Amino acid sequence: MKNIVITGSTRGIGFAMAKEFLAAGCRVTLSGRGDTLSPEVQSELSRFDGRYQYVPCQVRNLADVEHLWDASVKTFGAVDIWINNAGQNAPHAFIHETEERYVRAAVETNMLGVIFGSQVAARGMTRQGHGAIYSMEGLGSNDMIQLKTILYGTTKRALTYFMKGLAKELDGTGVIAGRLSPGMMLTDFITKTPDGAVAAIQSDPHFKKIFNILADKPETVAAFFVPRMLKNTKNDRQIAWLTGGKAAWRFMSAPFHKRTLI
Repeated sequence: MKNIVITGSTRGIGFAMAKEFLAAGCRVTLSGRGDTLSPEVQSELSRFDGRYQYVPCQVRNLADVEHLWDASVKTFGAVDIWINNAGQNAPHAFIHETEERYVRAAVETNMLGVIFGSQVAARGMTRQGHGAIYSMEGLGSNDMIQLKTILYGTTKRALTYFMKGLAKELDGTGVIAGRLSPGMMLTDFITKTPDGAVAAIQSDPHFKKIFNILADKPETVAAFFVPRMLKNTKNDRQIAWLTGGKAAWRFMSAPFHKRTLI
């Protein structure tokens, strides 16, 4: 029975992975910025009582991340897999039109959060002699530039570099590092702005067409990721859901298989 920690796991792909790990028999520490889990989330997890806990954590604060590790070890004895999933989007706008508060939130969450999480997990895992650290890639990780998303893309490109470097630094320690590449997903990152309003990008016909061809629900992606993380022993592995071949097939078959997510 493996012990899992997932940052940013109260909704979206983080919550979907938490449920998938629990269904696979693991014990999971969920985390988020709120003081407690919502009643809806608690209800969904009720059948797993005793095998999960919730620990509030603002990943931009190192002390919070250290507490997340300590609380998981205290309850479950060790951490086998640590997933840096917490992320922050930014308004769909040119970078020169983006307010400082959005810049700081995206950079500190997506970069400091990954760095702090990886530092804390690597220290603890090297002490215990085993473990795996994963971080969530996203738009920009492969150097693709999309206008009005370059702030978010910059953080994800940096994440990929950092995780590849971390894997090299951990080589031979018994601890591995890898990346999760989910492709497009139907989450709040797409449907809402950082302030919770309906995202303007949804009104773009071209975007909607591409999204409905390529995107998936978080539960679909989580069901792909989780068994592969549980089995993986290779350092510097990228576990990718939307591969180039899969994307090409979806475009070719789109006229015959209509998909409507937004």
